[in-house]
Amino acid sequence: MIKEILKILETDARTSAQKISTMTGIPSAQVTKLIKQAEKDRTILRYKAIINWEKLVEELVWAIIEVKVAPEKDVGFDAVAARIYRFPQVRSAYLASGIYDLLVIVGGKSEHEIADFVSQKLAPIEGVQGIVTHFVLKRYKEDGEIMEGIEEVKRQPVIL
Repeated sequence: MIKEILKILETDARTSAQKISTMTGIPSAQVTKLIKQAEKDRTILRYKAIINWEKLVEELVWAIIEVKVAPEKDVGFDAVAARIYRFPQVRSAYLASGIYDLLVIVGGKSEHEIADFVSQKLAPIEGVQGIVTHFVLKRYKEDGEIMEGIEEVKRQPVIL
């Protein structure tokens, strides 16, 4: 029941409890109660808008940063990751498999601002052994949303 509600909210966080009720057959009051409980227990962490910053005059620069980390005794990668993800420039941080341990997505007003973050904030952190920065040149799709235009339905016609 809650999974069905959460999938609807994940697609469109502005969907009203009444509309969710109509879509699922769950009474509106129960939908509201389940949503409030999910917010309280942090199943729903935040409601989010996906912004196409390229449409505005003030554009953001994005970078994906791979970070090689020396794990710490008893806490592994978590302590270093916490020091990194607490910076306001960091939009997302993930522990990943592969040559690099952490994938960090950062945003800034310019490439220079991101370079300063990497050299002055990220690189000096104890345990950080290597960094590779990839600047995002164009965003095609984010969180399931195509950034430009409307997605065409490309289906083959059904011939009867």
